[in-house]
Amino acid sequence: MKLFDVYPINNIEIVKGKGSLVYDENGTEYLDLYGGHAVISIGHTHPHYVERLETQLHQIGFYSNSIEIPLQQELATKLGHVSGKEDYQLFLVNSGAEANENALKLASFYNGRKKIIAFRKAFHGRTSLAVAVTDNPKIVAPVNETDNVIFLPWCDEAALEQAFADNKDQISSVIIEGIQGVGGIQVATESFLRKIRTLCDENNTVFIADSVQCGYGRTGKFYSHDFAGINADIYSMAKGMGNGFPIGAISIAPKIKPVYYMLGTTFGGNHLACAAALAVLEVMEQDKLMQNAAEVGGYLIAELNKFQEVKEVRGRGLMIGIELPEELAHVKKELLFKHHIFTGEAKPNVIRLLPALNLTKAHADRFLEAFTTVLKASAVVSHS
Repeated sequence: MKLFDVYPINNIEIVKGKGSLVYDENGTEYLDLYGGHAVISIGHTHPHYVERLETQLHQIGFYSNSIEIPLQQELATKLGHVSGKEDYQLFLVNSGAEANENALKLASFYNGRKKIIAFRKAFHGRTSLAVAVTDNPKIVAPVNETDNVIFLPWCDEAALEQAFADNKDQISSVIIEGIQGVGGIQVATESFLRKIRTLCDENNTVFIADSVQCGYGRTGKFYSHDFAGINADIYSMAKGMGNGFPIGAISIAPKIKPVYYMLGTTFGGNHLACAAALAVLEVMEQDKLMQNAAEVGGYLIAELNKFQEVKEVRGRGLMIGIELPEELAHVKKELLFKHHIFTGEAKPNVIRLLPALNLTKAHADRFLEAFTTVLKASAVVSHS
């Protein structure tokens, strides 16, 4: 049997990792500023994380949600405390797509409506409802297509107001990433997020804050939507939540009441997943990683803004987009193969930095040095 070939991959095999460094089968060291797509939040093989998982594995790795799992309540309590949403409710799943799927479904249960507002360049996942609110026709199969989704321009308050006016009492939810990841690190304005909150309140519509990539402390606040000083009704999360162990969740406002069997999951909230998520929150809190993300991220953004070759630097904390002109489209590949630095990308020419939240200033400088070298070499080539 062959693998189903859906991933364009780099010809590199990573066999070991520690902190923000990873190593290939030949022992070559790489600086990881991609974090496996914003997943590695506290660094590779963090000792506390490894110990937490190993200890749990020696006790019990899995049982279903048909029994009491005290680790789930422990996780809910810790997450409520660290995120500042202590009166919210937690439903545990396995991935970001599943989190958004359940958020959209729950909103529809809550108000009995079908229409959803999403935004241009949005990415919310690949399951049925999540992909329907994702603005990429290439990954939406015919069976996923629905007339219930209204795509609006990014941060256009007039268009948002008009959509509510045109669909009176029909809009179930508005779903928005606080910072679009796949869309190129586009930061939602604080006034736009506040406008969503106001219109949702006026129309009994559910505000879903997709925090799968932009949440979990990456921006310096727990949810990037927090910069607007508002509370969403449902927050979806995954990626950095388990530092590589598959886990996702939705955090649900108290006004939305649970009913037996309305949502369900086989693997969500299992013992190992909860142990992984608890380890992440414990390290985040103990090592003040949100503060570190704000400080090191702020430093990187300030330094990157000094490069004349860069068209624009976007983002917050350690979720950074570097937009380059077309003639510098090769930079990401050179950073990887010549300087051994993993970064992400967004089409067409945006380099995405999504490192662990405990990235050091020294590692940030290592990237800036390599970035400078690549740009200087490109300038020499273009002028020769």
